[in-house]
Amino acid sequence: MQRRQFITLVGGTVIGWPLSARAQQPTMPVVAYLSANSPDEGEPRAAAFRLGLQEAGYVVGQNVAIEYHWAEQQVDRLPTMAADLVKRRVTVIAAVTTPAVLAAQAATTTIPIVFESGSDPVRLGLVTNLNRPGGNITGVSSLVVEVGPKRLELLHELLPTAKVMALLVNPADRAMAQATTREMLSAARNSGLELHVLNVSSESDFDTVFADIKRLRVGGLVIGGGSVFLRGLKKLAALTIRHAVPAIYLYPEFPAAGGLMSYGSDISDSYRLAGLHTGRVLKGENPAELPVVQATKFELVINLKTAKALGLTVPNTLIGRADQLIE
Repeated sequence: MQRRQFITLVGGTVIGWPLSARAQQPTMPVVAYLSANSPDEGEPRAAAFRLGLQEAGYVVGQNVAIEYHWAEQQVDRLPTMAADLVKRRVTVIAAVTTPAVLAAQAATTTIPIVFESGSDPVRLGLVTNLNRPGGNITGVSSLVVEVGPKRLELLHELLPTAKVMALLVNPADRAMAQATTREMLSAARNSGLELHVLNVSSESDFDTVFADIKRLRVGGLVIGGGSVFLRGLKKLAALTIRHAVPAIYLYPEFPAAGGLMSYGSDISDSYRLAGLHTGRVLKGENPAELPVVQATKFELVINLKTAKALGLTVPNTLIGRADQLIE
């Protein structure tokens, strides 16, 4: 069963804003798409971004050009990449993923930046206010960090006798890892749970971390945000089954691949809205006055077949709230 998802715009006003360095731009504006991911995992979301651009009246190759800059999970490359974009005076930087927008922010205070990030943009210091961002940055927040405690709550509801949980984070994605760890440790304390925070920097760490999970007698696993987990989603799903670890992740592709549960916002729509925001900036709207978009609806997906294989009975309270059940 499916329920409609949507993301709404935080209210506010917008005013015209002359793009800096517009006089030096070619006839066709250039959007620099900066991402910590690789093209193979990032292209479906880039397609959603282009759809948003098109909704704003911009068609790639006709009245806008897009340059793709992929860090291939090497986040230490991003500052140099962002600095190069500033030197070339691109029209707009579309910084998707938290490491990318932080690098872009450090590189320029004049070129407009539109972000898609899973973290709270105010807490990150990207904007001063959601309704009136106040600088050269605006964008979309999918609230990956903020709904982390909800994922822990849902997993605990399914596993009421479990007292030990684990959280996977990528320390290379420092801002995301620190914010996620802070929120989740607080949530675990409030629920009377012991939470082990385990670091994963690459897919090569997966086998080792699952050995740690077994050693720690973990009852359930929450998988954090970040490109390393997205890229290794199918392998993670397989490992949770092999090691009989009930796990919850952000995206519905996880239970579709055999994982137990997912809970998160519609990430494709977040990227579409980032494209739409970019189009509005290209038309002259001021990022300082263009409200940040935040996810307001989230989807719960449960793989009942996996639950059965793990010997779990999914309570009716969860089944009734699920947006999709995989049987």
